[in-house]
Formats: sequence, structure tokens, C-alpha cells
Amino acid sequence: MNNSKKAEIKMQNYEQTYRYGNVDVMKLNIKYPVIMLHDNPDAQAVINNQIAVEVNEYHRYVSDTLYDQAVSYYKDSQENDYPFHGYEAYMEYVITYDDNCFLSYYYDKYEYTGGAHGTTLRSSDTFELCRGTKIPLYCYFRKGSNYRRKLIYELIKAADENLKENPGIYFDDYQSLIAKNFNEDNYFLSPDGLSIYYQQYDIAPYSTGIVVLTVPYETIGWYPSC
Repeated sequence: MNNSKKAEIKMQNYEQTYRYGNVDVMKLNIKYPVIMLHDNPDAQAVINNQIAVEVNEYHRYVSDTLYDQAVSYYKDSQENDYPFHGYEAYMEYVITYDDNCFLSYYYDKYEYTGGAHGTTLRSSDTFELCRGTKIPLYCYFRKGSNYRRKLIYELIKAADENLKENPGIYFDDYQSLIAKNFNEDNYFLSPDGLSIYYQQYDIAPYSTGIVVLTVPYETIGWYPSC
């Protein structure tokens, strides 16, 4: 079995401007990683294929659905004589952990569609580098344990501490919302622990943004290791 401890990562940038007639109606920017495991081509291919699927799906969505919406918005602005603000779409990957045979990242998809502000949606993936296997959240806990309840308890504790330093950053009922909107897919590994994130408006107002709460590895009883 190959034990690649960490990946070499090269970031790529893709830009495209979409036009309708002579007007720029939308701009797209995608920043994504290319993963290199020089002594493990099979795992390298699996991870890069996953990233390619994510990038290509978003590119298709922008080129079809979002472009049609931008053109419709532009036509309406011309017919009704109001200002047109071009659409913007960004997809950016951030590597959060790359060591001890684990690779973890999140990627944000931001869209501005002419309103007061844009919206951001976060997704993430975590792989072990020996086989390129994608790791679900339950794998970090003993089989049969109520890890969901344990995590929610720790997340509420972390949010309570944050609130002491920054009053008003969460909705008043944030504790119940942390439990209600907990999503097992919304996690990534970080140097300090297991990071769980909540989308915009899940537990906090827009001004707070995407909330990330980290549970230390020692608390969950697991550490990244080859």
C-alpha cells in the first residue's frame, strides 16, 4: 500500500466573460487545485477527478442557468429603463489540511445577481491519500457512538464562547439552530481539529457570514495519522 503523507498542490485560475450582443452580462472566475501525488497516481487521479466533476458541474450551471438569468435581467433592464448590474460568479477552493496522509478542503461558490449583496454556498471534501478514499464524518468516531449528539454539544459550547467575545454575531435561538441545521457533509479537517460549518443564515445573520466551529481532535479522540 502506498502511504503518501501529503500532496503537492498547484492552484489553477480560470476566467470567462459572458456577453449578450456587445454587453458583458456576467463574469466567472474559478480557482481550483491540481493535486499531485507523484508516487501514487491512482489516488491522485481519484481526487483530481472529484475536483474536476465539481468544477465542471459549476461551469455548466453558470454557462446555462445563470447566463440565461443574466440575459433575462439585462433585457428587463432595457425594457423598463433601470440600471443593469452584471452578474458575477466565483468558485474558490481553500486547502485546510494537507498532512499525515489526509487532504481536506472546502470550496465556496459566490454569486452576485444584481441584488443588494451576493450569496455564498460552501461545500467540502476530505480524502485519505493512500487510496484517495473520501471520508464521511462518522469515520472519526467509534462505531455505535452517538457522535452527532457529542458534536452538537461541543459546537454549542464553542459558539457560546464566541458569543462572549462578539455579542450579537448569532441569531437569538442559535443553540437550537446549531442542532437543527447540523449537516454531516459540512465539515473539513483543520490543523486545530474537526471544523463544522454552517451556511449563511443557518445560525447567524448575513453580516456574520458562514460560521465555522472547530472541535479539537483531543475532544473527539481522533488525530490525523498515516
